[in-house]
Amino acid sequence: MSEKIEKSSTTSSSFEEKGQNDRIEVTNVSFVKSDAEKRLVRKLNTRLLPLAGLIIFLQFVDKAALSVAAVLGIIQDTKMTMDQYSWLGALFYLGYFVWQLPNTYLLQKFPIGKYLGTLLIIWGAITIATAFGKNFAQLAVLRVLLGVFEAGTYPALIMIFNTLYRRSEQSACFGFLYLSNGLGSCVGSAAAVGIAKMGTRNGITAWQWGYVIWGTITVVIGIITVIFLIDSPESWVLQLTEEEKEITKLRTQDNAVVRKQKVKVSQYWEALREPRLWLLFITSLSHNLQNGGLVTYSTVLVHGLGFDAYESILLQIPSGAFTVIYIAIAVYINRRSKQIIYTALICYTVSALGCLLLAVLPNTGVKLVGYYFTWAQTGSYVMLISIIGSTVSGYSKKIFYNGANMLAYTIGNFAGPLMLVDSTKPSYTPTMWGLFGANLLNMACLLLVRLILARINKKRAAERTDEPTDVYLNLTDKADKNYVYNL
Repeated sequence: MSEKIEKSSTTSSSFEEKGQNDRIEVTNVSFVKSDAEKRLVRKLNTRLLPLAGLIIFLQFVDKAALSVAAVLGIIQDTKMTMDQYSWLGALFYLGYFVWQLPNTYLLQKFPIGKYLGTLLIIWGAITIATAFGKNFAQLAVLRVLLGVFEAGTYPALIMIFNTLYRRSEQSACFGFLYLSNGLGSCVGSAAAVGIAKMGTRNGITAWQWGYVIWGTITVVIGIITVIFLIDSPESWVLQLTEEEKEITKLRTQDNAVVRKQKVKVSQYWEALREPRLWLLFITSLSHNLQNGGLVTYSTVLVHGLGFDAYESILLQIPSGAFTVIYIAIAVYINRRSKQIIYTALICYTVSALGCLLLAVLPNTGVKLVGYYFTWAQTGSYVMLISIIGSTVSGYSKKIFYNGANMLAYTIGNFAGPLMLVDSTKPSYTPTMWGLFGANLLNMACLLLVRLILARINKKRAAERTDEPTDVYLNLTDKADKNYVYNL
């Protein structure tokens, strides 16, 4: 076998093939990638990541189209109030919320690629239909439905990455996904200016054209996803050699994820009893108050600083660029330091500074500095997803943790736009103070998570034996005494 395993004096390893199950047992080993594994990772990166990134790109553009439409006439054309506009931003996440529990079940029962592709096709059709909403009531229903069918995207892709990549590789993969959000902001904003210049054609206004164009593209990508998205090591798209199949078995041991269709309710109950779950839940909810408010009101906030409609759209391009930069820096720091939680804290510090500047600076163009600082929170969220991916094992438990995170995501994003009250515009100062406090709360919760996991690691280091762990037993991180938490 070409896989190289480097041992230290404190480690041991074994590899056993047990009949038809091809079970693998490896304990406390430090992997050095062979040339064959490097080729395998390149194959994964080139055949999976571009499509995954495109899916996230489209999700962001379709979701954020409302922010662009706000300065292109949707509020006037549909005779909405600003408070109703806030509700449109929030109702998307009501749909997200409703679908989280069904999504947790369906992810385990159906092929992820086909399931996700179907969701894309449906949400693309809903995006097109949104262009023809005539009033608040119609748009509200469409926003809820859009939230329902976009809700499975991140959990599906996260589970795919958890399955196919080593734990040490996952933060970079999650970073790539969220980089696609930043690119969505950059490219979507640039495209929005071009679409705005179209004006009204064939009875369709500029804001309507945005929904029609992006919705059509989403339907096409949905069809491609059904056919080509890699969702397991056995995917025909990978076309693994026999050598690569053997390497994949060892990689499966490292990431501690073996796909199981049988739901283990006991793993759900174990997760619910862990303080770590609730601390991460609070962090995600608090984090996404800011995300929901800023995504929905991004163009409106900049417009309120004295810029016209076109300038407000164009100034979203730097926010997308800063998102890319913050995520790239966070991934780099984490890869160099191997400190996921401390990396998240650095990003939250910058984000908190941005909220503070938005709260105290006069309502002029100088506030853009604070606005761009707030997007440092995207680097923190990449680390938050990585914390779940690298500190939870057991297939049902990992899905449950991811589902809980998405539930918090939906609640936070639902409440976020509602925090920006019309009577406090254009500065929304009380909201900015609230978001500043939310960043501090996030930092406190993550420090507690690190303290809990560090204590467990210390205890296990003192008690560890040479008894190997069989990954196919689908043990949770609590049951597997060889499991070491990445901090």
